[in-house]
Amino acid sequence: MAIQVTIDGRPVDATLNDSPAARDFADLLPLTLDLKDFHQTERIADLPRRLTTSGAPDPAVPRVGDLAYYAPWGNLALYYRDGDSASADLLILGHVDADAEQLGTADRITIEAAP
Repeated sequence: MAIQVTIDGRPVDATLNDSPAARDFADLLPLTLDLKDFHQTERIADLPRRLTTSGAPDPAVPRVGDLAYYAPWGNLALYYRDGDSASADLLILGHVDADAEQLGTADRITIEAAP
C-alpha cells in the first residue's frame, strides 16, 4: 500500500505492508508527528492510539528505512540504523525510501494516504 511521506518538508517514497497493524495505522492517516531520537538507531513518536497486534507477522530485524510499531509503548519508530535483533513486540509496518542521514536527522514526519 503506497503512502505519501514528507520528512522535514521533503517528500519521500514509502509503502505500508498488508499486515493488520499496518492497515490499522493507515486508518489513522493523515498524521504529522514530531520525532525524537532513541538509542541512536531510530526516531520515535507517540501515536494517538494503540494499534492492533492481532495477526502480527513473524518478528524481523528492523533495517534502515523501516517504519515500525513498538507495541509495549504504543509508538512509531523510523529506523535510520539497522536494528540488532528481532522482537515480537516490534511490528514492521512498512518502509520509507530515504537515506540514513535524512532519517537520522528527521524532526517532523507527515504521513498521508496516497492519492
